[in-house]
Amino acid sequence: MTHPDRPVSIHAVARDYPNGALVGDHCHIDGQLIHATAGVMEIRAARRMWLIPPQRALWIPPRMPHGLRARGAVSLRTLYIAQDDACDVSDAPRGFVVPPLLRQLILQALEPCIRSDLQRRRHLNAVLMDELRALAPDALSLAMPSDPRLARACADILAKPDGEHRIGRLAHESGASVRTLTRLAQDELGCPLSTWRQQARILSSIPMLIAGKQVTFVAHSMGYETPGAYSAMFKRIMGVQPHLYRQSPDPNDLPRAEDDAEAAPQHPSVLPSNIKCDRPVTGRCFAEKPRQSPGASVRARAGSR
Repeated sequence: MTHPDRPVSIHAVARDYPNGALVGDHCHIDGQLIHATAGVMEIRAARRMWLIPPQRALWIPPRMPHGLRARGAVSLRTLYIAQDDACDVSDAPRGFVVPPLLRQLILQALEPCIRSDLQRRRHLNAVLMDELRALAPDALSLAMPSDPRLARACADILAKPDGEHRIGRLAHESGASVRTLTRLAQDELGCPLSTWRQQARILSSIPMLIAGKQVTFVAHSMGYETPGAYSAMFKRIMGVQPHLYRQSPDPNDLPRAEDDAEAAPQHPSVLPSNIKCDRPVTGRCFAEKPRQSPGASVRARAGSR
């Protein structure tokens, strides 16, 4: 827990990445809040995958291995939070919706007038931590398997999300029987492979929505017969209609990225990728949301920490 009299240590960084840019597996001594003001970041950590558009952010705890890929041109705005303070956020990767206030605080932390004024920076960092502690995490991520046979099947689905992907063909090409692949999906993904495929299709459609493609075009590109079927599934998983989800803040006049924008983020806390940084988190699908009593929900959240 952060001591109330000790200043919070937060380092803000802005970088831009071209479409397809990769940052291989690495980890940091500090915790990291990853936020993009434009474009979509694909992030993998703890056997899960997130697609982070401008409305969202992802928290990566200290020493947690993760890798990134730019889905389109990305303007990254990220916060590194010292590990003594990072424990106040979460000890596991978590996705969040970014409220307007938090977004403005992140951008403000990048302003030269704030960087050069120690007192203002300390005040801003304290408010940032207050906002981060108040964020409610969600389950909008995609479980990723460890078994190589199931991993091959999931990779096929992600490579061509609009494909039909019948279980028999996936099993044959992955080197497993249908029964084995079905069991592996339930054990490692927490749901049938067909449910995971629906989630993968919806997540894969987000970069096109953020790029401004029409919902009808996106629906057909993802293999849906009608825009209505796509919109219904999108709302079921994401909680909002696709035409509303793609609305994002205007990226104009944002703080400029650093001069080494096209390089991998080499913050002083970066650690080599071969360091074992944290324990894996058990993967589970996010589309199925079982109904439970308020008490059970509280116990479930407490058990996940």
